[in-house]
Amino acid sequence: MSLKAEVIDKISALITAAFGLIAALAWNGAIQELFALIFGDQSTLAAMFVYAIVVTIIAVIAVILIGRAAGRAKAEDEAAARQ
Repeated sequence: MSLKAEVIDKISALITAAFGLIAALAWNGAIQELFALIFGDQSTLAAMFVYAIVVTIIAVIAVILIGRAAGRAKAEDEAAARQ
């Protein structure tokens, strides 16, 4: 791989990660507002732990579902390539 191609590859990976961070921060703000509407003041330590646990559970479920979908898509592509 040429240096130019490698630099472009790394820059695209960094930009993708930056957009992922921006999206994560946007979702974080939206979820915090939702919790504030549902539970009121969320500045207590217990409320912060509940928030962290709920967001972690949602993230784990999302990652599992996305991984399964990606696996199915990859298997379908491999099956189509064999035919």
